[in-house]
Amino acid sequence: MTVPPAPVRVRLAPSPTGFVHIGNVLVALVDAAIARQAGGTLVIRIEDTDQKRFVDGAEELIYESLHWLGIEWQEAPDRGGPFAPYRQSARLPLYQEHAERLIAQGDAYRCWCSPDRLEQMRFAQQAAKLPPKYDRRCLGMTEAERKALDGYTPDSVVRLRMHDSGSTTFTDPIRGTLAFENGLLDDRVLLKSDGFPTYNLAVVVDDHLMRITHVVRGEEWLPSTPAHLRVYEALGWDPPLIAHTPLLLNADRGKISKRRHPWANMQWFRDQGFLPEAVLNYLGNLIAFVPDTENPAPGVARELFGFDEIAAHFNLASIGPSGKVVDIDRLDWLNGQYIRRMSVEDLAVKAAPFLAAAGYDVNTLPTYRAALALEHERIKRLSQAPQALSFFFDDEEYDPAMLVPRGATAGRALELLDGAIAVCQAVAESGDWTVSTLDDRFRAHAEARGLTTGKLRGQLFGVVRVGSTGRTATPPLFDTLAVLGASVVLRRLSVARNHLESLAAIDGPPAEGQ
Repeated sequence: MTVPPAPVRVRLAPSPTGFVHIGNVLVALVDAAIARQAGGTLVIRIEDTDQKRFVDGAEELIYESLHWLGIEWQEAPDRGGPFAPYRQSARLPLYQEHAERLIAQGDAYRCWCSPDRLEQMRFAQQAAKLPPKYDRRCLGMTEAERKALDGYTPDSVVRLRMHDSGSTTFTDPIRGTLAFENGLLDDRVLLKSDGFPTYNLAVVVDDHLMRITHVVRGEEWLPSTPAHLRVYEALGWDPPLIAHTPLLLNADRGKISKRRHPWANMQWFRDQGFLPEAVLNYLGNLIAFVPDTENPAPGVARELFGFDEIAAHFNLASIGPSGKVVDIDRLDWLNGQYIRRMSVEDLAVKAAPFLAAAGYDVNTLPTYRAALALEHERIKRLSQAPQALSFFFDDEEYDPAMLVPRGATAGRALELLDGAIAVCQAVAESGDWTVSTLDDRFRAHAEARGLTTGKLRGQLFGVVRVGSTGRTATPPLFDTLAVLGASVVLRRLSVARNHLESLAAIDGPPAEGQ
């Protein structure tokens, strides 16, 4: 098989049967890279011939997902083009016409076997350990002849007649030369009893008539390729270049499960607050090696890159046939890198919908952007913003025992907190509630009270941190206090003091020397 000449035309042919699978998006990225490299055309063709699995709105989800990632196309049902219509359900006469041509040539035949008869045939083949394939009972028969036998149904299908001997060989640019023994191949159905084509006929007719030069699809379609090549041969058409991308695997290198791996659905990435640039970058890592131009050493890859770099360095042969592991931890890291490079203003806009979904109105928090700036380095997904910022919006409940530092008693924690409250009141009265003033006053207080070791100073700061935020881990303490504001901090520390008084009463007075 030779590489088809320009103009290059690639197609993405999804079925509108539900959510958009990450594997389909990887194929779309490969298609887009091929088209960009060659200055060609990316076509979206909706393969909706399986009416039983059709899901309303699924086609729109396909467009939305690709648009979100920044993958552009030139011809599709939503845009039209010179080879419209681009929905297979609107092209039925074409498939029926070519099916009749194949029958007339003797390259296809009608089959009147009932579902029950086919099931019995498969059961017998399994018992005899024979290859699972149609036994050609209807081959060469008229309907009248077949009707006289058992297992007949008037609802006939059209089957492709495969060659009886020899092999079907083709070269996949990702996998190399592959050969299939014809004697083991099934006479696949081309046209169903309802007049709708199967994938095996429609894909060939459409790819030829739409002048597709490159067909890229997932590994699961590899067993169908011999049948497609047989149709090309029977119709006297040259096949396009056909490549099969490797499977996407989970972390343990097993098959992706829709139930166990929610990230199989592209919508999950949006719901979790991944940036499209990061997702595109991650998928690009699976199909292209982008060298780090700032590090000329061979084999050093660039960490962050966009579609332009993917297209520039993409090569079908370099993808390789081995499965590609989807590492969400790696994607988290990448997403965090992109978030850190955003301005606080841009991050505030993108995080606001996630906060709103969690019940937080950013317009009610004057210090929203300042609070977000403190958490900027810690957020890896936009969906983490509500949890990261919640204590800036609300007083959060916490276990009062968290106020007692390790190695201290409730009474000692109460003493530390009383000193901290006095410092906060003094700073508030000075009118200079700033990071630098809070830092200076607290450190002076710690020095004066003999809290000079890291452990003792950590106990003081720990009590203040939990009392003011309800958490043991926050951004830098004095930055956090400054953003929370004096009135909020003093009110929360007062509540914390009540908690510690109750704990101290239960524990009794501190031992002498504590």
